Amino acid sequence: MLKILFAGLIAGWLTGKLMHGRGYGVLADILLGLIGAVIGQWVFGQLRVPVHGAIGFIAMAVVGAVILVGAIHLLRGGR
Repeated sequence: MLKILFAGLIAGWLTGKLMHGRGYGVLADILLGLIGAVIGQWVFGQLRVPVHGAIGFIAMAVVGAVILVGAIHLLRGGR
């Protein structure tokens, strides 16, 4: 459980840096990373992309979180 939270925190932080320039706060970053992991796992599964190790899991979560944040930005009108 702690490993998943840590990976979610890293993924959320990285996504904040990539998509927004700053994070959304620790809890929001963890939640963003965790939801991103679910989205990323689905996307990688559909594309049949294998994920290996902690770095692969974090990368997958970041991809999913970037998709999530991008969708939120589109829904909010680019903000």
